[in-house]
Amino acid sequence: MSRETAYARMLDASAKLQWNIALILDAKALEAEKVRSWLCNHVSTDAYGVQQDQLKDSLIVHDQVIEVIEGLTKLNQGMTSVLRAALRHDQERGGGYYGGGFSLGDRDE
Repeated sequence: MSRETAYARMLDASAKLQWNIALILDAKALEAEKVRSWLCNHVSTDAYGVQQDQLKDSLIVHDQVIEVIEGLTKLNQGMTSVLRAALRHDQERGGGYYGGGFSLGDRDE
């Protein structure tokens, strides 16, 4: 397999991964909306005897949201590295960002 074919496969895998991530994020957004609705309707000062307990539960939810954001950030950084490697290879061949560096066919050269 040629280097161009390997890079094309790498980019194809990256595009498929991005599509799957979009589907996951769509499901997460729906789940987050349900959680938000539940929290707005059920987490109030009336539900807690002590304000400290309400703050504690709010911080737990906040920490979970931060973990999701950190995970997405790491995933995005990894995907960016793949695209940078492919673009660097394309520029080294003189193709620029969009012109002529890749042969998208399935044949080995």
